[in-house]
Amino acid sequence: MEATEMLMSEHRIVEGFIGTLERAADKLDQKQTIRPGFFTDAADFSKGFTDGCHHRKEEGYLFPALVRHGLSDTSSLVAVLLEEHEQSRRLIKAMRLAAQQWQDGDTKAMPIVLENARSYVSLLKQHIQKEDGVLFPLSERTLPLDEQATLAQDFERVEEEEVGAGVHEKYLGLANTLKKEVF
Repeated sequence: MEATEMLMSEHRIVEGFIGTLERAADKLDQKQTIRPGFFTDAADFSKGFTDGCHHRKEEGYLFPALVRHGLSDTSSLVAVLLEEHEQSRRLIKAMRLAAQQWQDGDTKAMPIVLENARSYVSLLKQHIQKEDGVLFPLSERTLPLDEQATLAQDFERVEEEEVGAGVHEKYLGLANTLKKEVF
């Protein structure tokens, strides 16, 4: 299914990013030098790419299609994944706030940055496994071929019209810049 292939491709980008964030958290935990702005930049990536590009497609198109074809939106895998999306947003928001406090001189915020970064990495690792291993195969079995094709078109339209030209590439560049900073 082309639509799930698109989402899986984005997962590979997110996995690279969470590997970078995990490395930054390790450096912070080991008292190595890392700038507080790294974590606000990481929050920008998460909000812009993971949430703005990727989750937008799932929440706006894939999940509703699955609900239309019999999955419950309150007591199924869809509900669990939606809650995990919300949890990831809360963790990133808390990480950003603590990083800003740290940048403003409050070193007591450093452990909060670390805790939220590690929790986010852990959540996203298992979340991606759930989607790649369960949700996407289920989608391919559940959704008729014509609806799968429509989803792929919807995802392309989201990139062009809602996200905007060049935004995807902007976040890929940010992910690469962050990676170079910690590896």
